[in-house]
Amino acid sequence: MDRLTMKTATAAGQSLPHESAHLHVAGAAPYIDDLPELAGTLHCALGLSPVAHGRLLGVDVATIKAMPGVVAVLTAQDVPGKNDCGAIIHDEPILADGEVHFLGHPVFAVIATDRESARRAAARAKDVIQVEALPSLLTIEAAHAAESYVVPPMHLKRGDAAGAMAQAPHRLKDRFYLGGQEQFYLEGQISYAIPRENNGMLVHCSTQHPSEMQHHIAHALGLHSHHIQVECRRMGGGFGGKESQSAVFACIAAIAARKLKRPVKLRVDRDDDFMITGRRHCFIHDYEIGHDDQGRILAAEVNMVSRAGWSADLSPPVMTRALCHFDNAYWLPNVSMHGYCARTNTQSNTAFRGFGGPQGALAVEVALDSIARKLKLDALDVRLANLYGLQENNVTPYGQTVEDNVLRPLIDELVASSDYRARRQSLEAFNACSPVLKKGLALTPLKFGISFNVVHLNQAGALVHIYTDGSVLVNHGGTEMGQGLNTKVAQMVAHTLGVSMARVRVTATDTAKVVNTSATAASTGSDLNGKAAADAARQIIERLTKFLADREQVPEDAVRFVDDQVEIGSQKLSFEQVISEAYFARIQLWSDGFYTTPKLHWDRTTMQGRPFFYFAYGAAVSEVLVDTLTGEWRLLRAEVLHDAGQSINPAVDIGQIEGGFIQGMGWLTSEELYWHPESGRLMTHAPSTYKIPTASDCPADFRVKLFDNINVEDTIHRSKAVGEPPLLLPFSVFLAIRDAVSSVGGHDIDPPLRAPATPEAILDAVDAVKAARA
Repeated sequence: MDRLTMKTATAAGQSLPHESAHLHVAGAAPYIDDLPELAGTLHCALGLSPVAHGRLLGVDVATIKAMPGVVAVLTAQDVPGKNDCGAIIHDEPILADGEVHFLGHPVFAVIATDRESARRAAARAKDVIQVEALPSLLTIEAAHAAESYVVPPMHLKRGDAAGAMAQAPHRLKDRFYLGGQEQFYLEGQISYAIPRENNGMLVHCSTQHPSEMQHHIAHALGLHSHHIQVECRRMGGGFGGKESQSAVFACIAAIAARKLKRPVKLRVDRDDDFMITGRRHCFIHDYEIGHDDQGRILAAEVNMVSRAGWSADLSPPVMTRALCHFDNAYWLPNVSMHGYCARTNTQSNTAFRGFGGPQGALAVEVALDSIARKLKLDALDVRLANLYGLQENNVTPYGQTVEDNVLRPLIDELVASSDYRARRQSLEAFNACSPVLKKGLALTPLKFGISFNVVHLNQAGALVHIYTDGSVLVNHGGTEMGQGLNTKVAQMVAHTLGVSMARVRVTATDTAKVVNTSATAASTGSDLNGKAAADAARQIIERLTKFLADREQVPEDAVRFVDDQVEIGSQKLSFEQVISEAYFARIQLWSDGFYTTPKLHWDRTTMQGRPFFYFAYGAAVSEVLVDTLTGEWRLLRAEVLHDAGQSINPAVDIGQIEGGFIQGMGWLTSEELYWHPESGRLMTHAPSTYKIPTASDCPADFRVKLFDNINVEDTIHRSKAVGEPPLLLPFSVFLAIRDAVSSVGGHDIDPPLRAPATPEAILDAVDAVKAARA
């Protein structure tokens, strides 16, 4: 840490409340739908395709226009610029043109005087859309068999997997089906577009990527980026679902507002949100593992096939990360991995917390679990035998050295604190005497790489303004979705300036202030924006220090900013006084900051390089109770030890870990997605049919602790990201359920348990174990 950081106050590292907590609990935190509507505001709703795939013959616009309250109906022909909002590849029309590619594809937009009228008119879609049905691919298997992919297959190899496999003492060959997950943010997709003078457009958008929305809107309107201002004060959750998929809503609202020269709001209801947007990718893993008598993996051949949906969206980088996280915490000397992004006639899947990493890492954990069962070993011992080493066996399949490896001490601490060994013995004794209710126990570690796996995205900017009364205003390129980003950025600015948090205010993310920003994603929000904001504050401190040192004729290191005061030798001045005097001396009291993550390089053709700045680590122990007659289960106890480095805000970080654990548990146990096998309609499109975890699903005994560690890399405050990594912790829940099911067959049969492990899936696995044992 540099001298300027070391001599400041200690706002960083404190468990301070979320900066909007008082507004959240009072119901006073305004979201976009809470903003006062301007006079003349119109409302938009979308007419959706009634078929999964078809040739679009036309839309009976006249019938919709004749409905009460309808002002206009827009189709693809009304897009003044480019009819495209593809995140990476230009394959995603804003409104369907020529073909429809999934049931729920937006075909037309209704603009009406009120939201209810717009929705009623849009609901007539099936009556007015003229479409000729075409053959559709609705499953991963069908698309893979047809070699239907959104991008060419990807390959990641090291060593001689085939040769090592042939020489391995043991082999394990299996298939694992892993379901997707709906983001289920509390605030749905919404955009409010307001025309401004001289072709300008202000768009309030619930998005994790304001700059990308700005660019998409500009292209759709045939304008320049400087015409478009996108603002986002806060989101009611995002989880990746508002990184790229907010684009279609932002563009349509802006197109309508420009055409009609009136403000237009587009807020979809929950059902339409489900039907239009994508989610976490479903995966099918086909793998063969060669291993020795201790369970050490000698070779791995893996095919990963994901449900990309109808367009590319972010599926290519999601698959890249899945391939790069298959190793999780383990040394794999010989691997041959292949990734296929299957194009299906379903919603285009997208980012979700973990961005493919959880899908890749769970596959190796399931394989290790099966290897342990086959060898009659404790799964923990097999995991320990495969862990990355400190001096050797510490290079990932993609060529990055695991330098900051705290896996073994972290796991050892958790094994001791959770009393894992004794509980394992107690659990076996319980199961021997309990024919129906079975307990399961599992401990799983994680290693998660932090950075965007596209190098140029690892940059951020910020502005810091100090007013003459000593108050501080901060603007940065990250977006607040409840995760506490603004709180951490404010803490780092206060820390750098040596002032109290009460002086610092963070304003809405705005493309007119900080430009060309990256998405708030990949767990980089605090790393990037915190560094950029601290850089801006540091520059102001340097100017003030030089001003005071020159004026008082003292060395610069005699000037200290701490506790809302400025110490100049033995003299103490208030922060306000110094700022006022600096203003009259014409010292610049604002600055921009910029940060780029160092050391990154990546060759996407060879899939080799250093895609991550550092790794975050963690581990969890989960104990479950399963009813083998009903498939119901309960999480009895969960213990987590997670590496957040030197935490900026331990309270916020622990909250993120708890939330990530429960969200990941929902993905792996209850959140089942189901598409009708003939029509392609998403049947689980509402809270009535899609079950997310609730407070009652949290274990009564839930222990979360931060591992004592400092990031070896020069991150902000030497902290580590906590957004995505904790979602891998509930692997322990899924594998504990698998352990309980395995006990039905005396641990002789490997349970074919799919994810999510719903009661139906558990019963299927129980029946399979019983049948195999009979």
